[in-house]
Amino acid sequence: MKLTVLGYLGGYPDAGHATSTYLIESGDYHLLMDLGSGGLLSLEQQFDPLKLDAVLLTHYHHDHIADVGVLQYYYQLRKGDKKVSPLPIYGHTKDPLNFASLTFGPYTTAKGYTADSTLHLGPLTLTFLETQHPVPAFAVRIVEDVTGKTLVNTSDTRYFPALAPFSKDADLLMADTNFLADQPQPRWHLTAPEAGKLAKDAQVKRLLLTHLPQQLDLVTLKQQAQTAAGGIPIQLAEDDLTISI
Repeated sequence: MKLTVLGYLGGYPDAGHATSTYLIESGDYHLLMDLGSGGLLSLEQQFDPLKLDAVLLTHYHHDHIADVGVLQYYYQLRKGDKKVSPLPIYGHTKDPLNFASLTFGPYTTAKGYTADSTLHLGPLTLTFLETQHPVPAFAVRIVEDVTGKTLVNTSDTRYFPALAPFSKDADLLMADTNFLADQPQPRWHLTAPEAGKLAKDAQVKRLLLTHLPQQLDLVTLKQQAQTAAGGIPIQLAEDDLTISI
């Protein structure tokens, strides 16, 4: 299984960098996880969007879905052979209006999930945990069936105890790390020390800091996470970063 970072910022794109967009590959299966602002252009530079097998959305905030509409137009207007038609877009069903918008003519079709769902997508098995965020959002645990390798994405969330068992023993934890330690409450994303603590408590093998802030010192952000995580290897998400899992 391989992860490619196509967008990693929270909130809004900045200086040519897209918001949350990630490509997951297992053999010839390609799953796009979230599709934020600027994400489609980043995807085009790495991979033919018409060859996607599916799209998974963790929630419906704009920085995670901004380019879904233009992906739908892409499937309507772009000439070329599509690998899958209509393209399935998986989203949670707790927001009926946003969920319904994932179906666009004969080009894309909405596929629902809940906290209790287990999805079998090609060579991958996905399970979910509802997080604590101002809108319904879901962490996702992705297991590659053949190897057992596991990726966990916290999605957007503040820290809460259920995150650690959900992330247990993951080969790669992607943690929403939008704040430094001094961020006051209320907050709806992890601080850097919380991301590091989560990685340590869950005994993950690697930690990737995602949903990064535009105007904070990322060196300090990583240092704070590392102090809390102990010896667990940590990376900051960056454009075109590829991680083999």
